[in-house]
Amino acid sequence: MRYTFRQLEIFVAISRTGSVSRACELLALSQSAASTALIELEKQFEVQLFDRVGKTLRINETGQQLLPRAVELLDRASEIEQMLQGQQSVGHLKIGATLTVGNYLATLLVAKFLQQNRQSRVQLQVHNTRTIVEQIANHTLDLGMIEGECNHPDLEVVPWIADELVMFAAPDYPLVRNIKGAQHIDRAILLQQPWILREKGSGTRETFDRAFQQDYSRLHIALELEHTEAIKRAVESGLGIGCISRLALKDAFRRGSLVPISCDSLQFNRNFYFLWHRQKYQTAGMRQFLALCQAFTAGVSRSDLIPLPEIA
Repeated sequence: MRYTFRQLEIFVAISRTGSVSRACELLALSQSAASTALIELEKQFEVQLFDRVGKTLRINETGQQLLPRAVELLDRASEIEQMLQGQQSVGHLKIGATLTVGNYLATLLVAKFLQQNRQSRVQLQVHNTRTIVEQIANHTLDLGMIEGECNHPDLEVVPWIADELVMFAAPDYPLVRNIKGAQHIDRAILLQQPWILREKGSGTRETFDRAFQQDYSRLHIALELEHTEAIKRAVESGLGIGCISRLALKDAFRRGSLVPISCDSLQFNRNFYFLWHRQKYQTAGMRQFLALCQAFTAGVSRSDLIPLPEIA
């Protein structure tokens, strides 16, 4: 072969990070060594894999075609090396999860996975749906676990488990006190309330916006936050009402620090999904982690019904 695995490693690292210097940090290489390897790879085949814009490298169409094949070849080579060395480890797994999935399910699943594979390494990143989709598409992550819909043409999207958003308020919030339990509230009254919501780009916000699509311009959105726990604290303090996954509110409802409110005309049903790049080689680690997730939720109809440790 006229190329080396090291050249491909450097190409993939630069593609993922968008920077030679950051790729060098990732691979523990000098900048001159990485630059030389990339230049030699391009010269050997008389191709250009990146467009040079000043000091910035932007992967071009040829590079985009090579990237998934290079990632697959390196993943397969890593598995072969582990097999030849007699290792039982499933290698390094890079997982991305959206906030609800990441905070309430993914951390438990990663812990179980590492208990079964003590020589393995897992990198778990928690971001909103838009960011996870971008990272999977760019081959920065092996596997995604999201709570929003994804229509990216290059990604495989597989439903995992049903989830439901629920509106909620503090037990002493005026709206709750006035109707003595806040069982069912008229839609017009909800439009008058200050809302504490997730940010745009999150799966939770996408589901909420879709439910209120007809009346969206009339909503009073007082505060947007990136974390579900921050939203819960803001609602507990009486700043307004919120709407997040019932899974994230399970313990708060049990304690009585927050109470659910509902409206017959609003539906907040959705799914959690797995996603990966269509051209991504499924390593043994990916296959085992997916099987673990499916076993973890087997026989459970909705995310908040999964038996989880209670939080005091």
